[in-house]
Amino acid sequence: MAAFLCSFLLLQAASFVFASPLHPLSYLTTAWDVIVVGSGPAGVIVASRLSESGTKKVLLLEGGGPSYGITGGTERPQWLAGTNLSRVDVPGLYNTIFSGPTNLTCGNKVNAFIGCSIGGSSAINAGLFFEPPSSDFDTYFPTGWKYADLVPSINRLYATQPSSDITSDNQVLYEQSGYTAAKQWLVTGAGFSEVAINTDFANKTKVFGHPVYDYKNGQRGGPVISYLQTALNRSNFHLQSGVWVNHILRTGNVATGVVANSSGVISNIALAPNGRVIISNGALKSPELLMKSAIGDPAVLETLQKANQLNGIPPSSWINNTAVGAGLFDNPNTFIELSSPTVQSYTYSYSDPIPSDASLYLNSRSGPYSFASEISVFWDYITHSDGTKAGMQGTIGSAGYDGYTNNNTVTLNIYGTSGLKSSGKVVLDSNFVPGPQGVYFSNPQDAQDIATFIHNIFAALPKSNLTPLNIPATATQAQILTYITTPSAYTDGEVNHWSSSCRLGSCVDVNTTVIGMANLNVVDASIVEPLTVNPQFGIMVAAERASELIGKLIGVTI
Repeated sequence: MAAFLCSFLLLQAASFVFASPLHPLSYLTTAWDVIVVGSGPAGVIVASRLSESGTKKVLLLEGGGPSYGITGGTERPQWLAGTNLSRVDVPGLYNTIFSGPTNLTCGNKVNAFIGCSIGGSSAINAGLFFEPPSSDFDTYFPTGWKYADLVPSINRLYATQPSSDITSDNQVLYEQSGYTAAKQWLVTGAGFSEVAINTDFANKTKVFGHPVYDYKNGQRGGPVISYLQTALNRSNFHLQSGVWVNHILRTGNVATGVVANSSGVISNIALAPNGRVIISNGALKSPELLMKSAIGDPAVLETLQKANQLNGIPPSSWINNTAVGAGLFDNPNTFIELSSPTVQSYTYSYSDPIPSDASLYLNSRSGPYSFASEISVFWDYITHSDGTKAGMQGTIGSAGYDGYTNNNTVTLNIYGTSGLKSSGKVVLDSNFVPGPQGVYFSNPQDAQDIATFIHNIFAALPKSNLTPLNIPATATQAQILTYITTPSAYTDGEVNHWSSSCRLGSCVDVNTTVIGMANLNVVDASIVEPLTVNPQFGIMVAAERASELIGKLIGVTI
């Protein structure tokens, strides 16, 4: 008992305890109806929704620490000193996270750049908030997840999560010279239509417009600001950070709790009878947790067993599910640097912003720091001879990149999206850290489609005053294909839009229950098919839909 109490107190000291009506030490001794592992956008939403009725005790665990100021985050530059803002809260500091030290990412816990703090990757990404076209759900998702099934989920998301294409509190759009130049190129020159992106969400054929962000009052928004703050006021909800889950406790196919690690102190957290564990660690770490809980491809489990990584779970209790980690997707990305004498670049600074811009943000949450650098977005499809389509998305940022950073340069990112044929898998390295393998261009059709798209829009460049710097404007389709498939600082890059590694119908059933398990679910980007748009909106909709389905399983109406 004394040893248990010592470990118990050490674990509490190492974790960040959030104010809630529960006694702050009760999470280790309570038997929970729902344990959600991971506080990314999906985890926050499903935990919040399942706690709404007040009848189920819900625990949300996060391995990382505070992020937003409201969560206790204090990682900030000197110019934010004296405020309650962290770097997470300021949209214009988004890009700076890629170039400096931070405690907000997963570090050596995953072989990719993703968020490990309260909010997950929603605390470090741009916050782009694009509703997928209804055709994405009707074409790629199984029965029960078609667009008509998801309308209530989408409506709840819009009702809960603020968003806007004008994020500055003074209602001014800043740094628009790149937008004006891109509009001349794509709308006037290439025949795209300028639309309100989420108003005209169903149309992704030759459309162009202003990005939509999930911000509020000039600050980064997302589920941590909306869903979580409401949940923290409920007596049946508790969030604990600084707690990594090593594996799922289970008896056969029934989860009974989780094994938690905080600063080396190991403790078991129990489920109540008929409780459920929901894994929301993201598309790279959720498969890892399943594998280390002896759920996955038998060949992987054999390797883990030989290395004593399965915590003594015998082969007779392994769950054979070869879809765990399979189908991993990320948007293949190409950077195209565009220059024009009419374009004025804007580069964000972490520690030394333009004084007038810093003052404008601090005093009125306005100015360039009220958005995360993307100034325009556009879509189209490449249609194949069999009638199938591959989605294409472009975003233009406010500054140049790598070797092209003069004051007249902006960066175009071209992503392949829905309908791409390539995917990879989640693998564990020699240290058993998860990461991606074989994700990009395993099917040559994808590179051909992206090269076709770039070639098509380049045909309209003479009608604009934009000049591409790293790909010749006159490049043939074959030359573009060679360029985008040759690794460089501008090609073959990770966007870190990881999804689809535990897909509906193969890895989990349509209720998001892990196939082979009775009461273990996965709800995050892992279950989301590749979408035509940035995945965050779709992930949040999936969490809303999963909340409905899991709620029915545990007797909660959403």
